[in-house]
Amino acid sequence: MATFKEFRNSVKPNWCPGCGDFSIQAAIQRAAANVGLEPENLAVVSGIGCSGRISGYINAYGLHGIHGRALPIAQGVKMANRELTVIASGGDGDGFAIGMGHTVHAIRRNINITYIVMDNQIYGLTKGQTSPRSAEGFKTKSTPDGSIESTLSPLEIALSAGATFVAQSFSSDLKQLTTLIEEGMKHEGFSLINVFSPCVTFNKINTYDWFKENIVNLESIPEYDPSNRIQAMTKLMETGGMLTGLIYQDKSRKSYEDMVVGFHQEGISNQDIQISEADFSKLVAEFK
Repeated sequence: MATFKEFRNSVKPNWCPGCGDFSIQAAIQRAAANVGLEPENLAVVSGIGCSGRISGYINAYGLHGIHGRALPIAQGVKMANRELTVIASGGDGDGFAIGMGHTVHAIRRNINITYIVMDNQIYGLTKGQTSPRSAEGFKTKSTPDGSIESTLSPLEIALSAGATFVAQSFSSDLKQLTTLIEEGMKHEGFSLINVFSPCVTFNKINTYDWFKENIVNLESIPEYDPSNRIQAMTKLMETGGMLTGLIYQDKSRKSYEDMVVGFHQEGISNQDIQISEADFSKLVAEFK
């Protein structure tokens, strides 16, 4: 069984010192080791943005996709080889702006992959513009007078779209984050994990201290039931989406792959895909 260190490679991350993404990378590596994966059992697909670099920093199969398209690629990887554990990753701009359409449909489709969003409420790679997760009144280079748009509530949208696993964490809480990623990997279906990951360079509002003051950890609510979808939605609305922990999980619904008739358990690379001359001729004849 691989150790945490075996999911490291020789590529040094070039995120800004203090960026929350460092902790998220470590949590993914720890979770992969804890659930018993080997590097060749894991595929990490990322989008564009600071967070998009993560696929190159983990010793596993990695693919750095294009902006907003990590999920279509990750779903394709999983459908081609369901033996792989597949993680898609990106920022709040990548997943909740240009890629939002893909996010909603991946949620309702319930393919067995884990989507980790590094949510810093700003566009960091392009030097600080308002994102869909920025608060009303948020001043950036793209909104010098303050944003007049309402903040997107991705976890409420996920529940509305039929999500079967919804969680949220804070990059400073490595223990909780690692556990949630482990549970997301083990969940049979689509797992959405949103992670508050402060941008120390361009977001001077949503800082580490700000999150510590505003986060409500579900561990402090003993009566909370993560299998209760109505309670999950209510708590998200009551706290303005500032919950951390396992917010909702539905174990009763089958994953997309398990509902596809005749879908092989083994990946394409392990299947016998030889075709007889007679079958080949029959297929060719259909196009004449």
